[in-house]
Amino acid sequence: MITINIDPILFHLGPLELTWHSIFIVVGIVVAVWLSVRFARQAGLSQDDMMTIAVWSVPGGVVGSRLVHVIDYWSQYMADPLSIFAIWHGGLAVWGAVLGGTLTAAVVCRVKGIPFGAYADQIAPGLVLAQAIGRIGDIINGEHFSTFTNLPWAVVYTHPNSPAFGRPPSHPEVAYELLMNLAIFGLAVWLRNRLRPSGAPFLVYLSVYSVGRFFLSFLRLDSNTVWLGLSQPQWICLAVLVVAVPLLVWMRPRLGPPQLAVASAVPAGDSADDDS
Repeated sequence: MITINIDPILFHLGPLELTWHSIFIVVGIVVAVWLSVRFARQAGLSQDDMMTIAVWSVPGGVVGSRLVHVIDYWSQYMADPLSIFAIWHGGLAVWGAVLGGTLTAAVVCRVKGIPFGAYADQIAPGLVLAQAIGRIGDIINGEHFSTFTNLPWAVVYTHPNSPAFGRPPSHPEVAYELLMNLAIFGLAVWLRNRLRPSGAPFLVYLSVYSVGRFFLSFLRLDSNTVWLGLSQPQWICLAVLVVAVPLLVWMRPRLGPPQLAVASAVPAGDSADDDS
């Protein structure tokens, strides 16, 4: 049994709370943007265009993350509508961040004339790595309740500020998801310039994550929306698969040697590196 006795709250600033979860979310976003820009440069894409996508998709992801969480706990927020905006108290859904950020990025690319698929392939590794980093904060805080277990790696939270304080030994589901995300990160890095056509690596990331998250969610007890025995995240997983898998079949993806954009495709002011 693993005991975690860390205060999830670092300090208070008036009504605001700075938590470990918040710290790792910010770190994850910074790493995702940095890695996406780096990969775009290595692929011969415009760093400026990647930063434009990031400037819009990050807030889009935050809004989507909050929206999906609020929908899941609609009855709770209806009793206190102003609490919808109190994101410093927690309540951000990973699927909302992924879908909100992706939709925003797609709109920006459409408006700016940026090829969405090529950039999405370079974003995928940083995005799933950010998800893994964010799960570190979840592990510290004990925010996501899971089913009980007697396995040697069961976790128990002993700090009274932890949401999981007083609960019996439980599966560290968010730790399982962290490991899964790291594995998908490795796959996304390897596929980003090898799987063609553009957009296929991003769809593979969405599909693999959806399958893994669907089954891991059977261990989770923190979704307020359950229909036909499935939670809200599981229904989102199925919806994503219904879209992503047929698109992959239609695209007929194929593997090949690493392929980078030619130097002439890089706008003035940007530079391209070899992807060693």
